[in-house]
Amino acid sequence: MEVDCEGCAGCCLDWRPLASDPSDHEGRGPYEPLDDTYNLAPVSGDEVRAFLDAGYGDALVPRLFRAESGPQVTVGGVDIAAVDGRPAFLVGLRKVPKPVAPFGTAPRWLPTCTFLDPATLQCRLHDTDRYPETCSTYPGTNLALGVETECERVEAAHGGDRLVDDEPPGDAAPLFGPAALGARVFVHPDPDRVADAVDRLAAGSPTRADRVEFLAVAAASRPGTPDVDEDRYERARERARESRSWVTAALAEWGERAGERGDPAPDPGVAEAVEDDRGAPPTPGWEPP
Repeated sequence: MEVDCEGCAGCCLDWRPLASDPSDHEGRGPYEPLDDTYNLAPVSGDEVRAFLDAGYGDALVPRLFRAESGPQVTVGGVDIAAVDGRPAFLVGLRKVPKPVAPFGTAPRWLPTCTFLDPATLQCRLHDTDRYPETCSTYPGTNLALGVETECERVEAAHGGDRLVDDEPPGDAAPLFGPAALGARVFVHPDPDRVADAVDRLAAGSPTRADRVEFLAVAAASRPGTPDVDEDRYERARERARESRSWVTAALAEWGERAGERGDPAPDPGVAEAVEDDRGAPPTPGWEPP
Protein backbone atom coordinates (compact mmCIF):
# COMPACT_ATOMS: atom_id res chain seq x y z
CA MET A 1 0.00 0.00 0.00
CA GLU A 2 1.29 3.44 -0.94
CA VAL A 3 -0.47 6.77 -0.47
CA ASP A 4 0.40 10.38 -1.26
CA CYS A 5 -0.61 12.38 1.82
CA GLU A 6 1.15 15.68 1.15
CA GLY A 7 -1.31 18.57 1.20
CA CYS A 8 -4.23 16.23 1.85
CA ALA A 9 -5.09 15.01 5.38
CA GLY A 10 -8.54 14.06 4.07
CA CYS A 11 -8.78 11.26 6.64
CA CYS A 12 -7.88 13.65 9.50
CA LEU A 13 -10.36 16.46 8.97
CA ASP A 14 -13.96 17.09 7.96
CA TRP A 15 -13.67 18.32 4.39
CA ARG A 16 -17.35 17.87 3.53
CA PRO A 17 -17.80 21.67 3.14
CA LEU A 18 -15.30 21.47 0.26
CA ALA A 19 -17.18 18.70 -1.57
CA SER A 20 -19.99 19.21 -4.07
CA ASP A 21 -21.42 15.81 -3.07
CA PRO A 22 -20.44 15.26 0.59
CA SER A 23 -20.14 11.65 1.72
CA ASP A 24 -22.47 10.22 4.34
CA HIS A 25 -20.62 6.94 4.72
CA GLU A 26 -20.61 7.14 8.53
CA GLY A 27 -24.37 7.66 8.69
CA ARG A 28 -25.23 4.43 6.91
CA GLY A 29 -26.29 1.12 8.42
CA PRO A 30 -28.34 0.24 11.50
CA TYR A 31 -26.05 2.11 13.90
CA GLU A 32 -25.67 5.82 13.23
CA PRO A 33 -23.14 7.82 15.24
CA LEU A 34 -24.84 9.98 17.85
CA ASP A 35 -22.49 12.86 17.01
CA ASP A 36 -21.63 14.39 13.64
CA THR A 37 -17.87 14.05 13.89
CA TYR A 38 -16.52 12.97 10.51
CA ASN A 39 -14.01 10.12 10.35
CA LEU A 40 -13.55 9.68 14.08
CA ALA A 41 -10.33 7.68 14.56
CA PRO A 42 -11.18 4.99 17.15
CA VAL A 43 -8.55 3.76 19.59
CA SER A 44 -8.23 0.47 21.45
CA GLY A 45 -8.39 -0.11 25.19
CA ASP A 46 -4.61 -0.47 25.31
CA GLU A 47 -4.29 2.86 23.49
CA VAL A 48 -6.75 4.57 25.84
CA ARG A 49 -4.58 3.46 28.76
CA ALA A 50 -1.43 4.62 26.97
CA PHE A 51 -2.95 8.05 26.29
CA LEU A 52 -4.01 8.36 29.93
CA ASP A 53 -0.55 7.33 31.15
CA ALA A 54 0.97 10.00 28.89
CA GLY A 55 -1.41 12.66 30.22
CA TYR A 56 -3.34 12.84 26.94
CA GLY A 57 -6.78 11.93 28.20
CA ASP A 58 -7.90 15.40 27.14
CA ALA A 59 -7.37 14.37 23.50
CA LEU A 60 -9.99 11.60 23.59
CA VAL A 61 -13.77 11.58 23.24
CA PRO A 62 -16.44 8.82 23.42
CA ARG A 63 -18.94 8.01 20.69
CA LEU A 64 -22.35 6.39 21.15
CA PHE A 65 -24.59 5.10 18.35
CA ARG A 66 -28.29 5.46 17.67
CA ALA A 67 -30.01 2.12 17.10
CA GLU A 68 -32.92 1.78 14.68
CA SER A 69 -32.88 -1.99 15.09
CA GLY A 70 -30.92 -4.69 16.87
CA PRO A 71 -29.80 -4.74 20.51
CA GLN A 72 -30.48 -1.38 22.12
CA VAL A 73 -31.21 0.44 25.35
CA THR A 74 -32.93 3.77 25.93
CA VAL A 75 -30.54 6.21 27.55
CA GLY A 76 -31.50 9.83 28.14
CA GLY A 77 -34.55 9.32 25.92
CA VAL A 78 -32.49 8.01 22.97
CA ASP A 79 -32.32 4.43 21.67
CA ILE A 80 -28.63 3.54 21.89
CA ALA A 81 -26.84 0.47 20.46
CA ALA A 82 -26.22 -1.88 23.36
CA VAL A 83 -24.68 -5.12 24.57
CA ASP A 84 -26.65 -6.99 27.22
CA GLY A 85 -28.83 -3.94 27.83
CA ARG A 86 -25.88 -1.60 28.38
CA PRO A 87 -24.76 1.17 25.99
CA ALA A 88 -21.89 0.32 23.66
CA PHE A 89 -19.40 3.00 22.69
CA LEU A 90 -16.12 3.77 21.00
CA VAL A 91 -13.35 6.15 22.01
CA GLY A 92 -11.63 8.31 19.40
CA LEU A 93 -9.42 11.34 18.86
CA ARG A 94 -11.14 14.70 19.36
CA LYS A 95 -11.67 17.14 16.51
CA VAL A 96 -11.88 20.93 16.73
CA PRO A 97 -12.11 23.70 14.10
CA LYS A 98 -8.63 24.63 12.87
CA PRO A 99 -7.47 26.86 9.99
CA VAL A 100 -6.43 24.38 7.30
CA ALA A 101 -5.88 24.46 3.54
CA PRO A 102 -6.19 20.91 2.20
CA PHE A 103 -6.04 19.98 -1.49
CA GLY A 104 -4.55 23.38 -2.43
CA THR A 105 -7.66 25.30 -1.33
CA ALA A 106 -7.63 28.60 0.55
CA PRO A 107 -7.39 28.28 4.36
CA ARG A 108 -10.70 27.90 6.15
CA TRP A 109 -12.04 26.62 9.46
CA LEU A 110 -12.66 22.86 9.30
CA PRO A 111 -13.08 20.31 12.11
CA THR A 112 -9.62 18.79 12.39
CA CYS A 113 -7.98 16.07 14.46
CA THR A 114 -6.39 17.25 17.69
CA PHE A 115 -2.98 16.03 16.56
CA LEU A 116 -2.96 17.40 13.01
CA ASP A 117 -0.64 20.37 12.55
CA PRO A 118 -2.56 22.90 10.40
CA ALA A 119 0.65 24.31 8.92
CA THR A 120 2.18 21.07 7.62
CA LEU A 121 -0.99 18.92 7.51
CA GLN A 122 0.99 16.19 9.25
CA CYS A 123 0.20 14.20 12.38
CA ARG A 124 2.10 15.15 15.52
CA LEU A 125 2.02 11.51 16.69
CA HIS A 126 3.28 9.90 13.48
CA ASP A 127 6.26 7.61 14.06
CA THR A 128 5.73 7.71 17.84
CA ASP A 129 4.57 4.91 20.13
CA ARG A 130 1.25 6.71 20.62
CA TYR A 131 0.30 6.72 16.94
CA PRO A 132 -3.05 4.83 16.88
CA GLU A 133 -3.24 1.56 14.99
CA THR A 134 -6.36 2.86 13.21
CA CYS A 135 -4.26 5.63 11.68
CA SER A 136 -1.13 3.58 10.98
CA THR A 137 -3.05 0.94 9.00
CA TYR A 138 -5.34 3.36 7.13
CA PRO A 139 -6.52 2.95 4.42
CA GLY A 140 -5.42 -0.67 4.55
CA THR A 141 -8.44 -1.85 6.53
CA ASN A 142 -10.81 -0.29 3.99
CA LEU A 143 -8.90 -1.92 1.15
CA ALA A 144 -9.02 -5.31 2.88
CA LEU A 145 -12.80 -4.96 3.20
CA GLY A 146 -13.29 -3.63 -0.30
CA VAL A 147 -14.69 -0.36 1.06
CA GLU A 148 -14.07 3.02 -0.58
CA THR A 149 -11.23 4.94 1.07
CA GLU A 150 -10.97 8.62 1.93
CA CYS A 151 -8.08 8.77 -0.55
CA GLU A 152 -10.44 7.78 -3.36
CA ARG A 153 -13.07 10.27 -2.21
CA VAL A 154 -10.47 13.04 -2.32
CA GLU A 155 -9.34 11.93 -5.79
CA ALA A 156 -12.92 12.00 -7.06
CA ALA A 157 -13.56 15.49 -5.66
CA HIS A 158 -10.20 17.20 -6.15
CA GLY A 159 -8.26 15.07 -8.64
CA GLY A 160 -4.73 13.75 -8.29
CA ASP A 161 -3.44 10.33 -7.27
CA ARG A 162 -3.68 9.82 -3.53
CA LEU A 163 -4.06 6.05 -3.45
CA VAL A 164 -0.93 5.11 -5.37
CA ASP A 165 -0.97 1.38 -4.52
CA ASP A 166 -4.18 -0.32 -3.40
CA GLU A 167 -2.67 -3.55 -2.08
CA PRO A 168 -3.62 -3.75 1.64
CA PRO A 169 -0.75 -4.45 4.06
CA GLY A 170 -0.73 -7.65 6.06
CA ASP A 171 -1.38 -5.89 9.36
CA ALA A 172 -4.61 -4.28 8.11
CA ALA A 173 -6.85 -6.82 9.82
CA PRO A 174 -10.29 -5.49 10.84
CA LEU A 175 -11.44 -6.35 14.35
CA PHE A 176 -15.02 -7.61 14.40
CA GLY A 177 -17.36 -9.66 16.56
CA PRO A 178 -16.57 -10.89 20.07
CA ALA A 179 -12.87 -10.05 19.68
CA ALA A 180 -13.72 -6.35 19.49
CA LEU A 181 -15.73 -6.35 22.72
CA GLY A 182 -13.76 -4.73 25.53
CA ALA A 183 -10.83 -4.16 23.16
CA ARG A 184 -12.24 -1.54 20.78
CA VAL A 185 -15.98 -1.61 21.46
CA PHE A 186 -16.69 -0.82 25.10
CA VAL A 187 -19.80 -1.23 27.24
CA HIS A 188 -20.85 1.18 29.97
CA PRO A 189 -22.12 -0.75 33.01
CA ASP A 190 -24.67 1.83 34.20
CA PRO A 191 -26.94 3.54 31.62
CA ASP A 192 -28.44 5.83 34.26
CA ARG A 193 -25.02 7.19 35.14
CA VAL A 194 -24.51 8.58 31.64
CA ALA A 195 -28.11 9.53 30.77
CA ASP A 196 -27.45 13.25 31.13
CA ALA A 197 -24.42 13.02 28.81
CA VAL A 198 -26.36 11.77 25.79
CA ASP A 199 -27.60 15.15 24.57
CA ARG A 200 -24.18 16.72 25.04
CA LEU A 201 -22.49 13.91 23.12
CA ALA A 202 -25.03 14.27 20.33
CA ALA A 203 -24.29 18.00 20.13
CA GLY A 204 -20.53 17.35 20.04
CA SER A 205 -20.01 19.20 23.31
CA PRO A 206 -19.42 16.68 26.09
CA THR A 207 -18.17 18.04 29.38
CA ARG A 208 -14.84 17.05 30.85
CA ALA A 209 -16.74 14.91 33.38
CA ASP A 210 -18.59 13.14 30.53
CA ARG A 211 -15.33 12.26 28.81
CA VAL A 212 -13.66 11.19 32.05
CA GLU A 213 -16.47 8.75 32.83
CA PHE A 214 -16.37 6.99 29.47
CA LEU A 215 -12.56 6.95 29.25
CA ALA A 216 -12.32 5.34 32.68
CA VAL A 217 -14.75 2.60 31.65
CA ALA A 218 -12.86 1.99 28.40
CA ALA A 219 -9.52 1.80 30.19
CA ALA A 220 -10.94 -0.65 32.73
CA SER A 221 -12.74 -2.90 30.24
CA ARG A 222 -11.79 -6.57 30.02
CA PRO A 223 -11.10 -7.72 26.43
CA GLY A 224 -13.60 -10.23 25.12
CA THR A 225 -16.21 -9.33 27.73
CA PRO A 226 -18.56 -6.46 28.63
CA ASP A 227 -17.09 -6.40 32.15
CA VAL A 228 -15.31 -3.50 33.84
CA ASP A 229 -12.64 -3.90 36.51
CA GLU A 230 -13.68 -1.53 39.32
CA ASP A 231 -10.17 -0.99 40.71
CA ARG A 232 -8.79 -0.17 37.27
CA TYR A 233 -11.80 2.07 36.67
CA GLU A 234 -11.04 4.16 39.76
CA ARG A 235 -7.37 4.50 38.84
CA ALA A 236 -8.18 5.38 35.23
CA ARG A 237 -10.80 7.92 36.28
CA GLU A 238 -8.24 9.70 38.43
CA ARG A 239 -5.69 9.78 35.58
CA ALA A 240 -8.36 11.08 33.19
CA ARG A 241 -9.31 13.84 35.64
CA GLU A 242 -5.67 14.90 35.85
CA SER A 243 -5.12 14.96 32.07
CA ARG A 244 -4.38 18.55 31.10
CA SER A 245 -1.78 18.55 28.36
CA TRP A 246 -1.21 21.25 25.75
CA VAL A 247 -4.36 19.88 24.11
CA THR A 248 -6.76 21.42 26.66
CA ALA A 249 -5.66 25.02 26.18
CA ALA A 250 -5.03 24.67 22.43
CA LEU A 251 -8.47 23.26 21.67
CA ALA A 252 -10.09 25.96 23.79
CA GLU A 253 -8.25 28.68 21.87
CA TRP A 254 -9.07 27.15 18.48
CA GLY A 255 -12.73 27.10 19.47
CA GLU A 256 -12.56 30.72 20.56
CA ARG A 257 -10.78 31.83 17.39
CA ALA A 258 -13.22 29.99 15.12
CA GLY A 259 -16.33 30.95 17.05
CA GLU A 260 -16.46 33.89 19.41
CA ARG A 261 -13.55 35.79 17.87
CA GLY A 262 -14.34 34.63 14.34
CA ASP A 263 -10.87 35.23 12.91
CA PRO A 264 -11.79 36.57 9.44
CA ALA A 265 -8.65 35.34 7.66
CA PRO A 266 -7.71 31.89 9.00
CA ASP A 267 -3.95 31.43 9.06
CA PRO A 268 -2.56 27.89 9.55
CA GLY A 269 0.69 29.49 10.73
CA VAL A 270 -0.84 30.56 14.04
CA ALA A 271 -0.60 26.90 15.07
CA GLU A 272 2.92 27.71 16.23
CA ALA A 273 1.52 29.96 18.95
CA VAL A 274 -1.62 27.95 19.67
CA GLU A 275 -0.06 24.46 19.73
CA ASP A 276 3.74 24.36 19.37
CA ASP A 277 4.43 26.97 22.02
CA ARG A 278 2.23 25.02 24.44
CA GLY A 279 4.28 21.86 24.01
CA ALA A 280 2.75 20.11 21.00
CA PRO A 281 5.18 17.68 19.33
CA PRO A 282 6.67 19.05 16.08
CA THR A 283 6.18 17.58 12.61
CA PRO A 284 9.07 17.10 10.13
CA GLY A 285 7.52 18.87 7.16
CA TRP A 286 7.61 17.46 3.64
CA GLU A 287 10.72 16.58 1.68
CA PRO A 288 11.20 18.69 -1.47
CA PRO A 289 10.08 16.76 -4.60
